[in-house]
Amino acid sequence: MSALAPRTGVAAACRALGVSRATYYRRCPDARPVPTPPSPRPRPRPARALTDAERATVLDQLHSTRFVDQAPAEVYASLLDEGVYLCSERTMYRVLAQADEVRERRAQARHPAYPKPELVAAQPNQVWSWDITKLAGPAKGSGFYLYTIIDIFSRYVPGWLVAPRENADLARRFIGETAAKYEVAPDTLTLHADRGSPMVAQSVALLLGALGIGQSHSRPHVSNDNPFSESQFKTLKYHPTFPDRFGSVEDARAFCGAFFSWYNTAHHHQGIGLHTPVQVYTGTAAAVRTQRQQTLRAAYDHHPERFVRGMPQAPALPTAVWINRPFPDQEAPLVR
Repeated sequence: MSALAPRTGVAAACRALGVSRATYYRRCPDARPVPTPPSPRPRPRPARALTDAERATVLDQLHSTRFVDQAPAEVYASLLDEGVYLCSERTMYRVLAQADEVRERRAQARHPAYPKPELVAAQPNQVWSWDITKLAGPAKGSGFYLYTIIDIFSRYVPGWLVAPRENADLARRFIGETAAKYEVAPDTLTLHADRGSPMVAQSVALLLGALGIGQSHSRPHVSNDNPFSESQFKTLKYHPTFPDRFGSVEDARAFCGAFFSWYNTAHHHQGIGLHTPVQVYTGTAAAVRTQRQQTLRAAYDHHPERFVRGMPQAPALPTAVWINRPFPDQEAPLVR
C-alpha cells in the first residue's frame, strides 16, 4: 500500500486493494493529508466607509496642536464653522477608538466585584446574622442603637444590646460576650453582617479570628443579602407596642427586654412552621409538631367532611435555611 499509493494516489490504491481510506489513514497516520486553511475572503469596503487616506486625515486633525485637547464635538463644530466637513462626530469617535485613544480621562475609583454570600444552616449555631438599627430618642435627631444577633436556622435571638452610640469597640464586646454565653466552639459558626463600619472594623475581624468564627458580609447596597436581621427589625418596629420615641436609653432597654422575651418564647414564626424560636433552638419543635398533628387528626376524625383536601398537616419545619440559595427555584426540604 505504501509503495502503490504515491504512484496511483490513495483513493485508487485503496480501491485496488479493497481497503477503506479510513483504515489506511488509521494505520498510517503520517500519510494523512494536511488540511490547508481556507484563504481569507476579501471583505468589500462599505460604500459609506472612509478610505484609509480619509481616516488618516481625520486622525491628523485630532492630533493637531489646535485640536489635541478638544473633544470631537468641539472639533466637528469648529471645522464645520470653517466650511470643512471630514466626517460625523460619531465617526471621529470610531477613528479614535480604532487607534485605542478613547478612555475615561478622569481618575475614577474602580470598585471590586463583591461575591454573593451563600450560607446554609442545618441546625442552630451554624450561622448567625447581626445588624444595628437606630431607635428614635426623645428629641429630633437623637437616638439609641440596637445591636442584635439572630440565629438564622431557629430565628432565636441569642443576644442584643442597646447603646447610646454605634462603634466597633461596643460591637466587639457584644459579639464576644454572646459567643462566650452560648459556648460557641471554634470553626462551628459563621457570623454574617452587612458592610457597616462596625461590621468591617479590624478589631471585630481580629476577635472573630481569635474565636474561630467565620466572617461573611453582604454585597454593598443589597439588603436581600441580610434578610433575617432586616425582617427581625421590621417585626420589632411594626409591633403594636413599639413607641414613636424612647424617652431614655433605659426606656429602650426595658422595651427591648420585654420584646425579645416575647419574640423568642411566644412569637409563632411563619418561617419555622409557626413554632417559637426557642422551640426550634432547643430542639423541642418536633415534639410540638407531633402534638399538633394529633390534634388535627382528632379534628379530622370527628368531622372529616369539613376537610375537603383530606387529612390536614401541621406546618412543616425546614431542614435547611439559606442566605442566597444557589438554586432559588428549588424549595427547601421539609420535615414531614
